[in-house]
Amino acid sequence: MIGFYYRVWVDCIVSGKQQPANKQNWAAGSMIFMSMAMSFNLVMSVILLQKYAFGYYFYKLNFSFLPAYASNLFSYIILFILPCVLINYLLIYRNKKYEKLLKKYPYYNGKLFVTYFLISMFLPIVLMWVGIIFS
Repeated sequence: MIGFYYRVWVDCIVSGKQQPANKQNWAAGSMIFMSMAMSFNLVMSVILLQKYAFGYYFYKLNFSFLPAYASNLFSYIILFILPCVLINYLLIYRNKKYEKLLKKYPYYNGKLFVTYFLISMFLPIVLMWVGIIFS
């Protein structure tokens, strides 16, 4: 599983570095796109676990002193985005580990990353619509 994670990251990094517009900010761009895809996967996993495995919602934060929109936004950032960014930093960027990974894993011309990203973005939406239609 971690091998697949590293392969997707290598594909993302090399694709980002090859874009002329991303020569200076490939690291930030790669972090944003991978963390966004991972956070969508985390949201989908947590929702499925809460709804079907446990039957109640336990993974939530409530900032009662904030308006509902701001409370939801901060909760999403803390519960879903921050863990993904932290994991990505520790496993990829800390001590420039990506340099070793670039030598170890092959580049798939961006196809692996694009496939992972698109599935991560659209699978939750498709599952939501399927759930609405069949419930």
